[in-house]
Amino acid sequence: MAKNRFAYKPILGLLAVLMVSIVLSTVARSTKSESAGGQPPVAPVRMVTDEYFGVKVSDPYRYMEDLSNPEVIAWFKGQNDYTRAVLARISGRRALLERVKALDESAPARVTDLRRLPNDRYFYQKRLAAEDVSKLYMKDDLSGAEHLLVDPTKYATAGGPHYVISYYAPSFDGHYVAVGVSAAGSEDAVLRVFDTNTGRETGDVIDRAQFGSPSWMPDGRSFLYNRLQKLTPSSAPTDRYLNSRAYLHVLGANPDEDRLVFGSGVSTVKLDPADIPFVMTSPGTPYAIGIVAHGVRIEATMYAVPLEALSAASVPWKLFCDVDDDVTGFDVHGSDLYLISHHQASRFKVLRTKLSNPDVAQAEVVVPPSEAVIQNLAAASDALYVQELDGGIGRLVRLAYSDVKPERIPLPFDGSVALTGTDQRIPGTLLELTTWTKARKIYAYGSTGKTVTDTKLQPLGKYDEPADLESVEVKAKSYDGTLVPLSIVYKKGLKLDGTNPTLLEGYGSYGITFDPYFDPKFIAWFERGGVFAVAHVRGGGEYGEDWHLAGKLLTKPNTWKDFIACAEYLINQKYTTKARLAIEGGSAGGITIGRSITERPDLFAVAIDAVPMSDAVRDEFTPNGPPNIPEFGTVKEADGFKALYEMSAYHHIKDEVAYPAVMVTTGFNDPRVISWEPGKMAARLQAASSSGKPILLRVDYDAGHGIGSTKTQREEELTDEMSFALWQFGVPEFQTAKE
Repeated sequence: MAKNRFAYKPILGLLAVLMVSIVLSTVARSTKSESAGGQPPVAPVRMVTDEYFGVKVSDPYRYMEDLSNPEVIAWFKGQNDYTRAVLARISGRRALLERVKALDESAPARVTDLRRLPNDRYFYQKRLAAEDVSKLYMKDDLSGAEHLLVDPTKYATAGGPHYVISYYAPSFDGHYVAVGVSAAGSEDAVLRVFDTNTGRETGDVIDRAQFGSPSWMPDGRSFLYNRLQKLTPSSAPTDRYLNSRAYLHVLGANPDEDRLVFGSGVSTVKLDPADIPFVMTSPGTPYAIGIVAHGVRIEATMYAVPLEALSAASVPWKLFCDVDDDVTGFDVHGSDLYLISHHQASRFKVLRTKLSNPDVAQAEVVVPPSEAVIQNLAAASDALYVQELDGGIGRLVRLAYSDVKPERIPLPFDGSVALTGTDQRIPGTLLELTTWTKARKIYAYGSTGKTVTDTKLQPLGKYDEPADLESVEVKAKSYDGTLVPLSIVYKKGLKLDGTNPTLLEGYGSYGITFDPYFDPKFIAWFERGGVFAVAHVRGGGEYGEDWHLAGKLLTKPNTWKDFIACAEYLINQKYTTKARLAIEGGSAGGITIGRSITERPDLFAVAIDAVPMSDAVRDEFTPNGPPNIPEFGTVKEADGFKALYEMSAYHHIKDEVAYPAVMVTTGFNDPRVISWEPGKMAARLQAASSSGKPILLRVDYDAGHGIGSTKTQREEELTDEMSFALWQFGVPEFQTAKE
């Protein structure tokens, strides 16, 4: 039931991609012979030892960090060939894939990424049931005709990678839309501009726009955007995301001559090389907001400037909040600036100040802190709308600009809520609602009728609201007595006899919350008596910033200890047994999974370690490593090294330990967790495990971190994961055929 793989790391250069095609033709035969005999290719051990603050750290597979090395390329391919051969022999896999595909195509379409403009104009991405990727559409009026604007498949060539839309932003009047298009899950977007009247491109093409975030100016013919620096052959891998800048682009101009308005080189702002600058504008607001994102840190530094001053030789940015103000989000309405802050408010509060003279220290508290966690806000013409998480349930709060007391809006059902399609020129808001047992729908709240109604933009699928599923919310006691929320989903009438195939998922980083969601594809798991559970471990944001800090840096062990406690709860309450318990986590959730199996290898039958951060000690030396230092630490500091070494699963694998069956996955174009981290993890487990259970490395050469994967890729990956688990659980229909 995994979502998109979570926030993390980078891509191979063109050299490595080229080497794949050259080297495979010369080494495929030898690799094939190694893996065809029933064992994956063995990675040679070439020990490298580093010393940090008196601690010697051994690394037997450091050479794998050169992903352009022909030997390393051949090893990855041999591993994937072996994995594919093993999975293909699981007898029930093909039928399961057909069922997953049928469930996935049970709704006519899936609509996401919705925007709403005045005059009832809507923009959204939509993927038809049989299509592999989403396309960008526009319509005037909910009942109006639909117009296809951007089809990313047109950029694909025969035998080449697939393309997806990474982001888009319509101009204030809806005449133009700026779109980021990326290849093969790389997230490495090229920004293109389309005329919505003709559906044609304007010819404005900007590369190195991975972070893009285009924000239009009121003239409708220019926008602000972030662009990565241009690398040279001598650039280090860690230079990838350093010194990006925000520019002003005028349609028809040469992007390489765009005006620098924010970032390194602008005298009125101060940034570190790893900081990421963005500039945001809003219709009806005469100011621009400059945001400095400090890597993955949730607290931002912010500046303001009048729009007309963006054309000055030296833009007079005015600093109005820094990281110590603990501001994590904002929106504007006219001259009012609304801020989300956890300063002396672990579960957050909403502040209001004037853009003409913003002063966070003296800002008015308009939504005070409470037991609910404030997650997001959005300004409409009639009110400020605030998204909250209250005991695992999403709430929507409305604060009229003329009122002093927020009011809670009744929702059709309890679940998770997400604000979308809110514009300060339009009253009301659009929102997405879902639960553990109902697929996502798109609703509208109208300020006049004060009712929440289904927009029908998301058509109802045959399996979107199954009547035979239910969920419960419980709490598991962790090692230190902390009660950890645990969500459990299963078919009604489930017997607690310890025989149920169970998948436990966890994450626990960046203060990210794991809110309720439902994917019809996972009905294939429930049909086989499966239980699905989510552990809301420390490091996430379910209980606010205090919950996040309790699983960060030196407190990071709480994350996997909480996860282990949730696994033990499921066993003790007889949902399952050790022999039928699988665990899964992705990206930074790889810390959770990796350290769970290295600390308690006896507790699980199966682990799905998806695009995992595995070698935390070496992580900051990857392209996406520097932005992640605020969350995980740096080996250049004693406490940072101590934290990183403790959370590094790769360095806690011990020889002759009976590890569970493990499937490690990677997308070879991953821009967040570079492929050598999962590769080293798999190699070390294969060499160390004494259990005789399979350790597989699944490689997708047309994918990245999972963001931008096609429908087919997601179906196949989920099928592989479920088949692998059911095989290891001993389910008769999923045993391997003899060669």
